[in-house]
Amino acid sequence: MKPIEVVEKYFQAMRTGAEAATDLFELFADDAVYVEPFSGEPKTHRGRAEIEACLRAGWENTPVDLQLTVRRIDVDGDVVRSEWTCTSPVFPAPVEGVDTCVVKNGRIARLEVRFA
Repeated sequence: MKPIEVVEKYFQAMRTGAEAATDLFELFADDAVYVEPFSGEPKTHRGRAEIEACLRAGWENTPVDLQLTVRRIDVDGDVVRSEWTCTSPVFPAPVEGVDTCVVKNGRIARLEVRFA
C-alpha cells in the first residue's frame, strides 16, 4: 500500500471512530511511535499496544458531533504531511492540526500530531 493510501485509510478510520478500531490498529507497525499533544503537552506512545490504549482512551472522551476534515495532504516519499481541522459544538473554535506520518512497508512507522 502506498503511503498516501495508508494515511487516507487512517483518516477514514479516525472519522468512523471505535467501530473501525481493528482497521485503524492494523495500519500501525508493531514498533510504531505515536506522538500526540492531546493531554496538554506532547506525549510519546511506543508500540502498537500503547498506541491502541491511547486511541481507545480518546474515543471514550470524544466530543459530541466531532467532525474531522482533512484540508491538505502532501507526500514526499515515505513521509506524508496532512493538515486537518476538527470541529464540535463544544469547542469554542475549530481545532487545527498537522500530522507528519512516516510509512514503511505499508504501515505507519511514526505518526506525530501537533496543533497548528
